[in-house]
Amino acid sequence: MADSGWYDDGAESDAVERAERATRVGWAAIAGITGLLGCAVIAVAVATLVGILACLGVVLAMNY
Repeated sequence: MADSGWYDDGAESDAVERAERATRVGWAAIAGITGLLGCAVIAVAVATLVGILACLGVVLAMNY
């Protein structure tokens, strides 16, 4: 039988595997960046709270 008489889907399955791998890597990168941004937001909120409490302490110390 000639090569054109049968259907070989090996190339297609390889492409699907590469696409799935790229999708997993992409979602992992998105999750990692989102986690880092979340940590940064929490750090900024904590730093702001510490700054507010420090200013409040200075104001209270000046009044006594």
